[in-house]
Amino acid sequence: MLRQKRSLNLLFVGVGLVTGLLVARHFAASGWPLRHANPWLVALAVAITFVSYAAKAWGWQRLFAGESRPAMLTLAAAGGAASVGGIALPGRCDEVLRVAVVRRCRRKRVGIGAVALSIFVLGLLDSVALAPLASVAAGVAGVAGWLEAGLIVVAVAGVASAAVIATLPRLARIERVSRFRIARFVAEHVMPLRQASLAALGVTVSWVLRTVAVFVLLAAVGLNADFALALSFVCAASASAVLPVAPAGAAVQAGAGAAILASSGVHTDQAVAFGVAAQGLSIVAGACCLLMLAAWHAHGRLTGLALRPARLQPRSG
Repeated sequence: MLRQKRSLNLLFVGVGLVTGLLVARHFAASGWPLRHANPWLVALAVAITFVSYAAKAWGWQRLFAGESRPAMLTLAAAGGAASVGGIALPGRCDEVLRVAVVRRCRRKRVGIGAVALSIFVLGLLDSVALAPLASVAAGVAGVAGWLEAGLIVVAVAGVASAAVIATLPRLARIERVSRFRIARFVAEHVMPLRQASLAALGVTVSWVLRTVAVFVLLAAVGLNADFALALSFVCAASASAVLPVAPAGAAVQAGAGAAILASSGVHTDQAVAFGVAAQGLSIVAGACCLLMLAAWHAHGRLTGLALRPARLQPRSG
């Protein structure tokens, strides 16, 4: 088992290094999109994005029972791992990274089923949080055609997700449904509506902060610093992550956000560069969460090694 864990860790490290080299090669050939941006505003955008990870981790934490609730840093790092892994991993394989990171929490370990259920509900909460944002964006951002239709789909998906969250605890307890093992598992582990409401609050704050970060980044690169445009960019870029049937991945999200900018009058090259830069800042903030988690684990191991000799000393007297 230890050998398998080491092999898996080496695989993740190898994928990260290869991805980093490919990204560095791309930027070396085409240039870094933020090379002419205001560095202070870029740093502020990264800081706001980092706080958004913390807000979402707080909301995600509400979806676990109190005795098995992972640490906020672990959940923030899980979100960061999914963001970093989205560079190279296809489809929704980044969700596997979320499960793997949460399972390595220093606190009491949570079962894989409970983690998977929490990720499913968290995805529904993402849709719920984006529904009002997408509705506002569709009305004030000035987009039309299939882009406006996409924002409407995001809003409708949010309403449907809210209905699923509201009925899930009751549905799992219906006599005909409760005969199935998965229904009994859901009934045992799903959080009540009060906890789901608190989780929705944290997730909503997270998406609002991400919108503010995009707004600051627009100002940093000298584009039209319009909050409605930032709102549309976040909704379009995040649709692939929150809609169940949409393709995931950082490239898809960057492309969707760039399409919104291009439809708003931004030059295509600038729109693509901004989409890549916005995803890059999200990845940087996620990587910071991962580094903080690694430092926390390293501190715990060093503390354990320092205390181990003291425990082995014979008692005097």
